Amino acid sequence: MTKVAPIDQRKADHIKINLEQDVRSALTSGLEQYHFTHEALPELDLNRIDTSLSLFGKRLASPTLVSSMTGGTSEAETINLRLAEAVQECKVAMGVGSQRTAIEHPEQAKTFQVRRVAPDILLFANLGAVQLNYGYGIDQCRKAVDMIQADALYLHLNPMQEALQDAGDTNWVGLAKKIEEICKKIEVPVIAKEVGWGISERTAKLLADCGVSAIDVAGAGGTSWSQVEMHRAPDEFSRQLAATFVGWGIPTAESILNVNKTAPDMAIFASGGIKDGLDIAKCIALGATLGGMAGQFLKAAAVSTEKAVEMMKLTKRQIEVTMFACGAEKLEGLALRLQGVSKG
Repeated sequence: MTKVAPIDQRKADHIKINLEQDVRSALTSGLEQYHFTHEALPELDLNRIDTSLSLFGKRLASPTLVSSMTGGTSEAETINLRLAEAVQECKVAMGVGSQRTAIEHPEQAKTFQVRRVAPDILLFANLGAVQLNYGYGIDQCRKAVDMIQADALYLHLNPMQEALQDAGDTNWVGLAKKIEEICKKIEVPVIAKEVGWGISERTAKLLADCGVSAIDVAGAGGTSWSQVEMHRAPDEFSRQLAATFVGWGIPTAESILNVNKTAPDMAIFASGGIKDGLDIAKCIALGATLGGMAGQFLKAAAVSTEKAVEMMKLTKRQIEVTMFACGAEKLEGLALRLQGVSKG
C-alpha cells in the first residue's frame, strides 16, 4: 500500500509545485468574452474614483481578496505573514489555507496566526467541508475561527481533488445538512468555497438553502488542482488519472452567473483565473462582491512583503483606471458598462 504523505508534507509540496510548475487549467476563466465600453470623455477625476466597500463589518479599500493558499509549514508561515502585512497596509481581504493541519497538530497554529502583523484586516478561517463527514463538527469550526481571530469561516469544497489524492476523503454523502448545521450554530458568517472547478446552479441553490453568507465560486481557468495532484502523484496510474481532468470545471464567469441566477442576494467572491484588476472589475460587473487572486500574490510574497504590497497596489490601480476609462465612479456603475456574450 502506498504510504500517505503527512499533511504538512502535502502543504510543502503544494507551495513548491505552484511556484515551479505549470499547473494551469486547460479552460479559460470566460472573462475574456467580456469587455467594458471605453469612454473617451468620461467626465470623471481619476483621483476621485471610489473602489471601497464594506463587508462583514469591515471597510475595504478595494474589492480585492488574497485567496486562500497555505499554512502548516515554516515557509507557509513566512508567506502568510508577508501577505498579511501587505493586506494590512492595502486594506483588502485575506483567507488562509486549510487549517486542518493545525487542528490536528496544534504546534502548527502559529503558521496561520497573522493577527500579530494584521490586527485590522478582514480575515477568513478555512476548513475542508468534507471533514464534517470525518469527525469534525462545530467545535473544530470554532477552533479554526478562534485560532486566527477570523471574521468568517471558509468551508472549502474540493471533491475532484479528494478523488485524485492518494487516500483522499471521498465520502460526500449528507454533507449539505452538516454545512447547514454549522451555519446555524457558528457565530461568524460561513462562506462556501470551491478550489478551482466552479459552482453550478444546482450547487448554488443547495448552498443557499444551507444558509451560507457567501459563495466563493473559484471557477476553472486558473490553477488546476488536478494538475497539482498530477505532479505529486505516487505512481503512473495516479498520474494518468489526475492528468485526465486538466480541462474539467465550470469557468469563473459562468460560475458567477450561476450563483447570481439561483441566489440573487448571495454575496459572491470570484476567483479562478483572475489575472489582474481589470479581471476583478469584470467580476464585479457580473455580480461579484470581491475578486480573488492567489498565484500572483504567492509569487510576490515569496520574494518579500514589499513585492506583495506592490502587487496589491497595482491591482487596485488597475481597477481604478478601468472604472475611470469606462465612466464608472463607483463599483456599482461597472455593471452598466460591461459588454459581452451574455450577462444572464
